[in-house]
Amino acid sequence: MAFTHEMIAMQKKLNKIDHVALIPLGSEPHFTDKKFVDSLDANLQFCIDNNVMKDNFAQLATCDAILVLNKKRNNIDGYIGISALMEMAVVHYLGKKIFLLNSIPSYDEHRWAHEVSIMQPVILHGDLSKII
Repeated sequence: MAFTHEMIAMQKKLNKIDHVALIPLGSEPHFTDKKFVDSLDANLQFCIDNNVMKDNFAQLATCDAILVLNKKRNNIDGYIGISALMEMAVVHYLGKKIFLLNSIPSYDEHRWAHEVSIMQPVILHGDLSKII
């Protein structure tokens, strides 16, 4: 959820090119409080009270694909957070497409990149026209 505001902008771009784009459920607190993503106690309670994880997984089941905005975060180019990784795993299990906005680091540097590579995502290199 670190890129919530970017998700809204991307949703608008995708809708303009005839995709129906959804943003993750439970994003609302992140719109008004950029620090909410790192307020782990408050974030935990919000997610539990609002069944965020289960509802997001259910939303993923209705979609054709997922687009992960893997931008630079924590000094890691192509960063993918744990929640996004879990969502990718659900989409992979369901046999749906996974798109990454940017390349990922080598799995020699970041272990999670190994699991991402196993899922064989389509890396867009910022080019939304590659979403098919």
